[in-house]
Amino acid sequence: MDYRKESLKLHGQWKGKVEVVARAKVGDRDALSLAYTPGVAEPCLAIQEDYSKSWELTRRWNMVAVITDGTAVLGLGDIGPEAGMPVMEGKCVLFKEFGDVDAFPICVRTKDVDEIVETIYNISGSFGGINLEDIAAPRCFEIEEKLKERCDIPIFHDDQHGTAVVVSAALINATKIIGKPLSRCKAVINGSGAAGVAIAKLLMTLGLNDVILCDRTGAIYEGRENLNASKEAIAKVTNRGMTKGGLEEAIKGTDVFIGVSAPGVVTPEMVKSMNPDPIVLAMANPTPEIMPDLAIKAGAKIVGTGRSDFPNQINNVVAFPGIFRGALDVRASAITENMKIAAAYAIASLVDDDKLEPDYILPYAFDPRIKDTVAKAVGEAAIKDGVSRLHPKDEEKSE
Repeated sequence: MDYRKESLKLHGQWKGKVEVVARAKVGDRDALSLAYTPGVAEPCLAIQEDYSKSWELTRRWNMVAVITDGTAVLGLGDIGPEAGMPVMEGKCVLFKEFGDVDAFPICVRTKDVDEIVETIYNISGSFGGINLEDIAAPRCFEIEEKLKERCDIPIFHDDQHGTAVVVSAALINATKIIGKPLSRCKAVINGSGAAGVAIAKLLMTLGLNDVILCDRTGAIYEGRENLNASKEAIAKVTNRGMTKGGLEEAIKGTDVFIGVSAPGVVTPEMVKSMNPDPIVLAMANPTPEIMPDLAIKAGAKIVGTGRSDFPNQINNVVAFPGIFRGALDVRASAITENMKIAAAYAIASLVDDDKLEPDYILPYAFDPRIKDTVAKAVGEAAIKDGVSRLHPKDEEKSE
């Protein structure tokens, strides 16, 4: 199938992939008076008196805003907010289909960090969570941090944290196969944008001690010239051996390669220079950093990509719907590191140890167990971290 041609045709037929469906029926005068005026005044006054009632008396408890400025849309780059709408609608479909979460696409016509933050903050009272999407680095880091300071609902940049969770789940299982715990592995991450930095941070939280990030210039190390703020910060806690040079130098003697960069930047010779039985997660789309057959021929034990036509697809859809489902179920005010770690272990747990093999380290995207397993783990972590707004008796019910 020519997916591009067929997709364009279907988008013309769909005229949008999401729609609003009324839950309240207004087939007669009484129904209209209950759903709208005069009856609707009563829930309004109840919420005015008690802000927390907005989660009980409106759909807010299950609504997420999927927001972009259109500056880093898929592999297309800065194509603008309107051009990013098909992707945002698609993300909303995934929220509903895989997490039973109502999500709405919102594309913002500004690249100014403070304007974006102000816009999102001003509408945040209508939602139970905010999913930032396809916002270019390093602005995405600043936007997320400022929103976390101001908003009382979860702020989640999926390009960062969803990717980090799935990569972590993949490595939890992949390291079992190679018989080497993450704490003893050395990793190189090619790509130091939103995803690369978030992956490094979460893996270090999970126990990875030795990791080098690379950008177009080469290995990032403390003191290197022309680093932006996010790279300067990550340089202080990574590459403590001060490796310099390009990817060819950085990849030598590593156990794990993680690619969130560009097609074809890894050669078979680079894979051969890694430690025996390396793990190669080449996630550039649609063409990975190295094709799986070439990586395996060069000695890779486990290979994952972002594509569904190869084994071990590293797909965010196994993470973000369940993460938000769990956060919404306990009315979380934030998504913590422990919630992300819980999600990673929950995803990894869906592949039993006796079924683990080099071509099967992650559950398939359509595995029906994912939503509830991830949601339960995330909800429990939120309660333990004290970010759940449920009353104790409600927390017992959620468990």
